[in-house]
Order: sequence, then structure tokens, then C-alpha cells
Amino acid sequence: MNRMSRAVAVLLVLNVVVFGASLLGAGWREQIVAAGAFWFPGNENFQLWQAVTYMFLHADMGHIFFNMFALVSFGTVLEREWGAGRFLVFYFLCGVGAGLIQTGFNWYEYNGLYAQLVAAGMSPEKVATLMTTGRGILPGDAASQAVAKELYLLFHGRMVGASGAVYGLLVAFGCLFPNAKLAQIFVPVPVAAKFFVPGLLALDLLSGVTGFSLFGAGVAHYAHLGGAAIGFLLMLLWRNRRPGMAPRWGEDRPV
Repeated sequence: MNRMSRAVAVLLVLNVVVFGASLLGAGWREQIVAAGAFWFPGNENFQLWQAVTYMFLHADMGHIFFNMFALVSFGTVLEREWGAGRFLVFYFLCGVGAGLIQTGFNWYEYNGLYAQLVAAGMSPEKVATLMTTGRGILPGDAASQAVAKELYLLFHGRMVGASGAVYGLLVAFGCLFPNAKLAQIFVPVPVAAKFFVPGLLALDLLSGVTGFSLFGAGVAHYAHLGGAAIGFLLMLLWRNRRPGMAPRWGEDRPV
């Protein structure tokens, strides 16, 4: 087994330390989430730096395990291909881009729900009060009440996890090593990266569009897809730079 590369090791340690700190007690976790999770814009907890810090927070043991497993498995290979500097630039651009894209989808959904409440007779002032305090006069019909609840959950929602950055790594790995079998890296059945990565993205897209998640509740599917899209765009950009700037795609090099 290849030894873990340096930048990947640092990212792993930071993620584990932050997750460990969140387990010290409810008070610690509340403070860490309030400061570091990526909150919905307009929420009192929202800060610009959260587009970066949210990548180091995770919801539970399973969440951090799978993200760190993928980071070590794919990140080590990519860091050795690119070097630590380029790898970190790629990782953080994918992660930040993923968070911004998911937030964009959330904002679009929020505006649609907001318009429904206003059309149902709630004034903008009442909607604002309901969002910020959790108290106010709800609309009379059950359908509008359901919309108000969904709007409230969006406004107070937050994003955590390195999944968006990890999806960028998956795409880069698939571009550079399309024929690599992932049986011993990620899945129990041998599947070439050129099939596994698009298949995984298709499942995320299906889950995001239908609202029926195959990965569990509360998954930010558009963050996954956003990280993958940023990763693919970066691969295209680097491929078109001068010779020697980035490895060629599709070469069968040992992993």
C-alpha cells in the first residue's frame, strides 16, 4: 500500500481533530457548527469564511470515515502526480465551488418558496419574522404551512463535509486513470474509474432532481455535483496549458 502523501496527511489530521473536538460535548459542537458550518446567506450565523471551514466539519462517524477514506485513496495518488501545491489548490477550489453551487440551488429554492408564501397572503415582514425568530402567524391552509416549514428549514440549514472536494478528486482520478480498477480502493466489485465515476454522478443527479436520496437524508447532492463540475473544469483548464503543466489524460500509469 502506498504511503500517505504529506498534504493529504495534514488534511486528514485537521478533519479528525475538528471532528474529535465536536465530540467533547454539545456546547463544543454547537460553537464549532455555528462558526464553521456553511450557513444559508441571511442567517445570523452566516460568514464568508464558512465556504472554506465547512469542509473540515462532519455530521457523524460514517460521514467523516467515507470522506477521509476517499481523500486518502485518491488524494495520495493525485498529490504525487501534481505536487502538494497544485493538489491543495485543486482540493480547495472544488470544495469552495461545491459549497457555493449548493448554496445557489438552495437560494433558488428559497426564493420560489418565499414567493409562494407571499402569494398565499403572508406579507414579506411576516415571512421575515417567521424566518428569524421561528414565531409568527402561519398561513391558514395546510399546504402553505408546509411551505413555511420548508422555507424555515432552508433558512436555518447548514452544510458540513468534504464531500464536494472529494468528488472533485474522484473526477480528476477518473480523467487521469480511466482504466484503474477501484475494487481495492472504493468498491467491493472491480469497476473501471471511467464507469464508476459517471455512474456515481448519475445517482447523485437522480437523487437531487427527484428528491429521493439513495445516500440517506440530508445529503447535499448539488454540492457533490458542483465539486465534480469544478474538478472537471480544472482538468480541462490544466490540460490546455503549456506542455508539462499537467499529466496527460488517460495514461495507464500505476496507481
